[in-house]
Amino acid sequence: MSDRGRVLVVTGGSRGIGAAVARRAAAEGWDVAVNYARDKAAADKVVAEVAAAGRRAAAIQGDMAIERDVVALFETAAALLGRIGGVVNNAGVVGSPAGRLDQASADMIARVVDLNVTGALLVAREAARRLSTARGGAGGAIVNVSSIAATLGAPGEYVWYAATKGAVDSMTVGLSRELAAEGVRVNAVSPGLIETDIHASGGQPDRLKRLGPSVPIGRAGTAEEVAETVVWLLSDAASYVTGANVRVSGGR
Repeated sequence: MSDRGRVLVVTGGSRGIGAAVARRAAAEGWDVAVNYARDKAAADKVVAEVAAAGRRAAAIQGDMAIERDVVALFETAAALLGRIGGVVNNAGVVGSPAGRLDQASADMIARVVDLNVTGALLVAREAARRLSTARGGAGGAIVNVSSIAATLGAPGEYVWYAATKGAVDSMTVGLSRELAAEGVRVNAVSPGLIETDIHASGGQPDRLKRLGPSVPIGRAGTAEEVAETVVWLLSDAASYVTGANVRVSGGR
């Protein structure tokens, strides 16, 4: 890995895919800023795991739906760890309870959109401001965490969530073209049915058991399997990959 890519910011890094990315990135030589919204203990555990891999880390609290928190995350990460070389735009929620769109409340939809769309755009904006060579940065890579729900639609469960991930897909394409000549690659991963607690947070703790057998590969995936793809997209091994969206979905 080149020296410019040593500091990684992971939003929503205290659990699930974000935590797995932090651990895998540390194994590949990254120092990691672990963003979390509420669970400091979980973030501190990830920081300890990064440190055990021989890399530096910092847990930084912030709600990625709030602009001042997004800006503060990047400022604090740079102050504590140094020049940022990579960003994993991962913070998101599905909204609860699961169900049809005609049963969803406006407040719940607004929260999902605020974090998954507005928040993701703000994180990408701050990443672009710090990585772009046109703005004094040294280049780097952004990986947006989307979902196969963007193309499947999540009918009867999370249509609002699927719509937000469609927005992430569009942002990935547009931003990749904006920043391609400025030393910044922008890609996305679209996980499928993955073993994390996001299902329980959406009111469906049995979702993996119920849907796992329907996946063509025969099972749900793991956060670590998604992390492998994310860290590859961050690396110099993916130096000619930008604007891509990699489905990590077991064939769904």
